[in-house]
Amino acid sequence: MKWIFTFRENPPKEKIGGKAFALAALRQKDLNVPNAFFITADAYRYFVEQNSLDQQINLELGKKDFSNMRWEELWDIALRLRNRFSKGDIPEDLLFEISQTIEDMFPQTPVGVRSSSLAEDSSQTSFAGLHESYINLVGKKEIIQHIKLVWASLWSDRALLYRRELGLDPFESAMGVVVQEMVFGDSSGVSFSMNPVNPKQGSVEAVYGLNQGLVDGTIEPDHWELDRANSQIVEHRPAKRTKALKAQKQGVAAQALNKIQQKIPPLNDQEVQEVYDFSRQMEKIFQSPQDMEWTIRLKQIYILQSRSITTITDEHDERKRYLSLKRSLDNLKSLKLVIEKQLIPDMEAQAKKLNKFYLTQLTDQDLVREIKKRQEIVRQRVGDYWEYCIPFAHGMRLFGQVYNDRMNPNDPYEFMKLLENSGLVSVKRNQRLSQIGKSIRQKKEIALALERNEDFDQWPEFTDLLDEFIESYGKTSWGGLNMGMTRQKLARLAAKFETPKDTKSKPNQGRMRKVFLESFEPEQREEAQDILEIGIASYRLRDDDNIFLGKVEGELTRALDEGFIRLEEKWGKLDHRPGPEEICKALTNQIKPQISSIKDQKTKPTTSLKEKPRQLVGQPASPGIAVGRARIVSTPQDLYDFKKNEILICDAIDPNMTLVVPLAAGIVERRGGMLIHGAIIAREQNIPCVTGVPEAASLIKTGESVCVDGYLGIVIVGENSLKKSLEKE
Repeated sequence: MKWIFTFRENPPKEKIGGKAFALAALRQKDLNVPNAFFITADAYRYFVEQNSLDQQINLELGKKDFSNMRWEELWDIALRLRNRFSKGDIPEDLLFEISQTIEDMFPQTPVGVRSSSLAEDSSQTSFAGLHESYINLVGKKEIIQHIKLVWASLWSDRALLYRRELGLDPFESAMGVVVQEMVFGDSSGVSFSMNPVNPKQGSVEAVYGLNQGLVDGTIEPDHWELDRANSQIVEHRPAKRTKALKAQKQGVAAQALNKIQQKIPPLNDQEVQEVYDFSRQMEKIFQSPQDMEWTIRLKQIYILQSRSITTITDEHDERKRYLSLKRSLDNLKSLKLVIEKQLIPDMEAQAKKLNKFYLTQLTDQDLVREIKKRQEIVRQRVGDYWEYCIPFAHGMRLFGQVYNDRMNPNDPYEFMKLLENSGLVSVKRNQRLSQIGKSIRQKKEIALALERNEDFDQWPEFTDLLDEFIESYGKTSWGGLNMGMTRQKLARLAAKFETPKDTKSKPNQGRMRKVFLESFEPEQREEAQDILEIGIASYRLRDDDNIFLGKVEGELTRALDEGFIRLEEKWGKLDHRPGPEEICKALTNQIKPQISSIKDQKTKPTTSLKEKPRQLVGQPASPGIAVGRARIVSTPQDLYDFKKNEILICDAIDPNMTLVVPLAAGIVERRGGMLIHGAIIAREQNIPCVTGVPEAASLIKTGESVCVDGYLGIVIVGENSLKKSLEKE
């Protein structure tokens, strides 16, 4: 079996993939392509087979219908597979051949290790940016480790999503690898021989330094549009030039440009035309418009790769959506600043302002106007949430990948230990709830009043505690319903709480942090520190932002509640709660509401009555084993009914409902992933959790015995199954 080809050997495309084949074809035309060798897809398959990774891939993708997986679940799968690839052993005969080729061609020469999947870069599909590439690697150990990471990128979440979009079978995928000599360019970029949006023009983009800064969005490029007919420049859109990506002793880093470079484009007009003419030459060679990557060093142009421009128009290119799953550090820093300094303070201030509004004093028509105003406010805030908060969740992804690539841990989720205990608002809220519970236990008179359902007015200090809690956390909305928190409901819930758990930094967090940062060269530690801090902030805000958004949504719900009360006062008790539009229409026209939208009705289970699940499989999200009675939570009232040591079963945990999590012995959730709210709060409270269990809230009934295995991601249902599971321990 031949596993490696060089430029001299005319390698077949079906062995090395589209990117590698294009480079070989260009080199045969005597074009200026840096030296390289190619590892075949057969080598990838051999590695996968010898490490039983095919079985692991089948197991990961077979747990749940692929079309029903959220990005968090796919990221979990990608993370686990990446870890398995990273720790896998390359078979000795293949390892010898790769090592020998490195020794012969690049013994101490910096190289880039790039993907070349068999499905990559045809005229119909472009995987540009969806698979990994690594640059400035020196020595066998570094190169071989990153070859495995390139293989693993075939199973990244964004690559899996894109294959699904194109209808490609992921199990038919295979990966070739390009190991190519580095050229440390003075300027680099891409050139499109034909603009996908305007076929009469082509374009060139350029940055100072290395090309990766442009490709991953770290560095903003200068952009030129050219006339395809004569290669004349039609337009130049200058960038805000501040930095360039430069090679370090190990890897690359962004460096500030000097004042002269900040004022001058990375290419002059003649160089722009020369680069563009090269891309037109590529188009003639491959008989289709080309997207060419290039670099210039000492006035000489080097071609790094060339691929066909897909026939998909830019407007309908779904690849953009999947590329957004990967965010640069600079982008994440900007998002953090907006969320912490603008969005959260604005949402909190807005909720407080709306809460001071006396809705009962409004006429029906004014109330309708107020409801519509609040609907618009919520719409804007939800838009902000999707524009800023959701993308910022990828800060955890960035840190997790950097940590795992650096530390190569046995547990792919080890990095989460450095993110925990970061001061979540929900944890602080639950600690205050525990303090209220402590006050009830310490004063028997209050406990007795609670038992008799009497008010607490004779204990002003206690009522202050209750009122402060309700003001801070009780006016949120969950699933379009008001939390309905009263002094009595809050006190009954708090009475179930014990002394709050200590959530101070765990003893080994400081040591882990030190080991992680010291694994970097001194000049890289500041960036590593930034990545860690972004990961911690992303973990914290993944939960916090929903709580503040819930406060704004709660004020809309409060206005809708007022409308509903008025309708019942006029028309008597209604069978169901109308939706917002029906409430507004009924108040405006003074007519009895027609029910067409019911949010607070419980959906009937679609499961057959004969179906008796015994073992359900999901994803392990928080370690541990818990046994208890199930409690299905689907409405705010279910939260107040929750009892200590029950198993919380739900469709999807919202941060505004996690106030009962400390009472739970375990958590089971339909929605999956290590980054979802239920998983985050479960780890904070050291509660076993399994996520990604299809139809969990339908298959499991309140009161059933449940065993939650947070190590394996298994949920055992029923008395007999429970006994068997305990007997095995």
